Amino acid sequence: MKAIVWHGVGDIRLDDVPDPTIQEPTDAIVRITTSAICGTDLHMVRGTMSGMVPGTVLGHEAVGVVEEVGDAVRGFSPGDRVIVCSTISCGVCPQCRAGNTAQCDVANPNGPAAGTSFFGGPETTGPVNGLQAEYARVPWAQHTLIPLPEAVSDEQAILLSDIFPTAWFGAELAGVKRGDTVAVFGAGIVGQLAIASAFRQGAGRVFAVDGIQTRLAQALEQNAEIIDFNSETPVDAILELTRGAGVDAVIDAVGVDAQRPKSGPAAEQAQEQASEFEEAQREVAPETNPQGDLWVPGDAPTLVSQWAVESVAKAGRIGIIGVYSPQLTHYPIGAAMNKNLTVRMGNCNHRAVTPPLIDLVAAGLFDPTRFITQEVGVVDALEAYESFDRREEGWLKTVLEPSV
Repeated sequence: MKAIVWHGVGDIRLDDVPDPTIQEPTDAIVRITTSAICGTDLHMVRGTMSGMVPGTVLGHEAVGVVEEVGDAVRGFSPGDRVIVCSTISCGVCPQCRAGNTAQCDVANPNGPAAGTSFFGGPETTGPVNGLQAEYARVPWAQHTLIPLPEAVSDEQAILLSDIFPTAWFGAELAGVKRGDTVAVFGAGIVGQLAIASAFRQGAGRVFAVDGIQTRLAQALEQNAEIIDFNSETPVDAILELTRGAGVDAVIDAVGVDAQRPKSGPAAEQAQEQASEFEEAQREVAPETNPQGDLWVPGDAPTLVSQWAVESVAKAGRIGIIGVYSPQLTHYPIGAAMNKNLTVRMGNCNHRAVTPPLIDLVAAGLFDPTRFITQEVGVVDALEAYESFDRREEGWLKTVLEPSV
């Protein structure tokens, strides 16, 4: 079968690989009908998420049809349409039963202390081959798969595999409640859905901070108040717009691949921290392989964490869903403590968060497909990766369809 395979930092290929097979009685084989490229995939290619095993199939978002189930899988049978949760969970351990499915004690083959197991990730997460392929083996299928109602299309469902639940989880981490003023840093696909989630969870105002015009325009369409960090300093703008108080809550939807502003007063301030950012970049990306303007790690890994702490009100709340690799040790902890902030973070508990969102989409109350900007076949995925990596205008979410 065809699959997108990681061979090294800056080296991904469309390969022919063996079809997956049932390895454990709790497995299922799913024929992938729709997959997608996520910003997290770029961390693996840029080198800001180290520890990848060569030969690992990339991707952690998919919708498909069950082809085969192991003897221990009940409730699913061949022909069922399903969403594949990005994070893998057994459904039985204490963490799963508490709803902390991203911290399943069983799913990660590295042991209960290893943390989240997800598709297409580094060795510390399994590794488990990913979903940018024609077929996938799904471990712990009884809990990692979610049945998909006919009222939800593949296009809608692909954003329910990871992105929409993650954004919703980010708003929950930030404790968004009725009347809150919220800042969302990053207006990529996760940020866009974080804006939507914040409003749906009761926010009265939402600021969207980014430097790419098409992303800011889409945030504006959601009635977010936009802040372009290439023309103004986000912290100053937020403080001005809140009469010096700051926002009640921040959602960090950027993470470790943050980029410095290219112009304006924020660029001048960032330049003063150049050595600090360079040190953090070396920490999170010990191995890089840039090729011109491709696969270049973000040059300000800690910038958004600083902006978040500075722009939130005293006793405010920060929810972090942007990916920060385990190697990063820099965080403005002193400034956060001095303001009595609550900072929560983590990988989305997909199996616990996703089902109500499926109902929301099935009922016609929210349609996430407005945020899909490209649909390409798997054979064109490498070019799509490159355009997405360059952060080209208009590239927000790319869906991969084997039939295209």
